[in-house]
Amino acid sequence: MTDDNLDSPTSVTTATVPEAQKSRVRGALLRYRVLAWVTGVWLLLLVAEVIANYGFGADGFGWVGVAHGWIYFIYLIMTVDLSIRVRWPIGKLIATAIAGTIPFLSFYFEHVRTREVKAQYDL
Repeated sequence: MTDDNLDSPTSVTTATVPEAQKSRVRGALLRYRVLAWVTGVWLLLLVAEVIANYGFGADGFGWVGVAHGWIYFIYLIMTVDLSIRVRWPIGKLIATAIAGTIPFLSFYFEHVRTREVKAQYDL
């Protein structure tokens, strides 16, 4: 008698996941998704601000970097929250956290991580 779950220590089957845990994962995933998009949009605004400042000499947009910094901090918290709930390995957590610092990458990672978590927890 073998257990297929022993092959992959991070695999979760829907039969072993209580509905309460699914609900907590669903909430953490939603928070992560929202912050991934908000962080990505603010990062693009920051890139536009840097181009306007250094390329065209336009000043007065220094607050965009501060706003993105705080939003990125909240994104990090939501990423750690989701990673704890779904038991990501540290490498996956770090890669997902860094995605908020590279333009367009947070959108891609949000798509990939959402698909993975939804498949893993049958959401």
